[in-house]
Amino acid sequence: MTGADGDGDGVADWSVETVGMELDAPFGISRGTTATAESVVVRLTDGQGREGVGAGAPDAYYGGTPATAMTVLPDLLAVVEGEPPGRLQRHHAAFDDVVRGNPAARAAVDVACHDLHARQVDRPLHALLGHDPDRAPRSCYSVGLAPPEAMRERAAAAAEAGFEHLKVKLGTDRDRERVAAVRDGAPQASLRVDANGAWAPHEAVRKSHWLADFDVAFVEQPVAASDREGLRFVYEHSSLPVAADESCVTAADVPDVADRSDVIVVKLDKAGGVWPALRQLHAARAHDCEVMVGCMVETNASLAAAAALAPACDYADLDGSLLLADGADPFAFDGIRPDGGLDLSVVERGSGVTGR
Repeated sequence: MTGADGDGDGVADWSVETVGMELDAPFGISRGTTATAESVVVRLTDGQGREGVGAGAPDAYYGGTPATAMTVLPDLLAVVEGEPPGRLQRHHAAFDDVVRGNPAARAAVDVACHDLHARQVDRPLHALLGHDPDRAPRSCYSVGLAPPEAMRERAAAAAEAGFEHLKVKLGTDRDRERVAAVRDGAPQASLRVDANGAWAPHEAVRKSHWLADFDVAFVEQPVAASDREGLRFVYEHSSLPVAADESCVTAADVPDVADRSDVIVVKLDKAGGVWPALRQLHAARAHDCEVMVGCMVETNASLAAAAALAPACDYADLDGSLLLADGADPFAFDGIRPDGGLDLSVVERGSGVTGR
C-alpha cells in the first residue's frame, strides 16, 4: 500500500510491540516504587521504505496500561494508514473519534508520525518545529524515594556525573531528612522537589519554608491533582514557586491552574504526543507561566521527541532512559548526554532515535 497522495509518502505499513526494561535501581515516588518500566513502541513505514519510530509509557494514573494501549493502537493506526504522517491536526481530530483516553498510546503514534515526517523532509524534528537547539536547558536527574543514605549516594553519583540539577522525590514523614541527605551528597546542585500530590495544603506550605533553607528552586505538584483550591493556597503562601504536573494534563487544564502555578509541566505521555504537548506549552506561555518538559521512566524512542520540545521550555526533566539499567533500552539517542546536557545538534533527521 502507498499513501493516499500516491507519491509513496503515505503510511504503508506499521507494527507495534511492548518493551519491558529493568531499572538500574528501584525508583520510588509517593505513589509507589517500581523496578521495571514498560513502553509501547510503534513503527511506521512509508511507501519508499522510510521508517518512523515512536513510543509511549502507559500509566494507569493517566488512564492507560500497556494492555489497553495494545488494544487501542490498531484503531489509532487505522487513522494514519495510507495518510501522509505530517497531517497531525487531522490525525488527532480522528483519534478523538475512535479512542477515549489512553494518551500514551496516542503519543506513540504521534511521535512515530513526527519522526517519519521529519525523516521524509530530511530535517531534524526540533528544526521542523522551529526550535533553536542552542536554547535547550539541561535536564535534571531524579532522585527517587529511598532511605536517606541511599538518596545521598544517588545524589552524589549524579553530581559526580555532571548533573547540575536534581529533582528530589518526596512525600513522607521523613522528607526533611531526605532533602538534607541529598543536599549533603550534592552540595552544589540546584534542587527541585516533587511530592507527586502527597501533601495536604497546610503541610506543603510548612514544608516549603524549610525547603527554602536548602536552596530548593521550586516544588512540583505539592497537593493532590484534584485539589485546585489547595493548589491555590500553596501558591499564595509557599516560600517557593509551584509547578503543576498531575493538575495540568492537557492544554485544556492550563486556564484552571495558571493563576495558582508558576510552572506548567508538559509530558508527551499525558498530553497525547508532540502535537497536543505543543498546544499545552503555548497555552502555558499565553498565561505567563514557565514550562518544564518532563517524562516518565521510558525508552529513548519517546524521549528523543520530548527533547525536541526542550528549546521552547525553561526547564527539562528528561532523564527517563538514564534511570534504566545498562543495555535495557533497545533504542539509543545521543542528544541526551549522561551529564544531563541536551545536545540537539547531533540530530541529523527525525527525532534522532536509533536502534541499538
